[in-house]
Amino acid sequence: MRRLLTWVVVTLGIAAIVRRLRRRGQVDETTAPVADQDDPADELRQKLAESRSDEPPAEEPPAAPEASVEDRRADVHEQGRSTLDEMREPTDT
Repeated sequence: MRRLLTWVVVTLGIAAIVRRLRRRGQVDETTAPVADQDDPADELRQKLAESRSDEPPAEEPPAAPEASVEDRRADVHEQGRSTLDEMREPTDT
């Protein structure tokens, strides 16, 4: 008797799942987007496209000459040394 009851419950569960999946596949008229209504996102996209087309293309800034690694390292060390000199207290004692 338990096996029969188990089979009935499983069969009803499978049938419910199948019905739900079939309903999900159908488009409900109340949730379907209506083509007659204006979409605010479309209006914003159009405004954005218009504003981008009005602007002239930005010019690239001139490329700065790249310093070598040794030059940059020397600059950093020099800055560090000068900072240490500023932080040290004068020894007037």
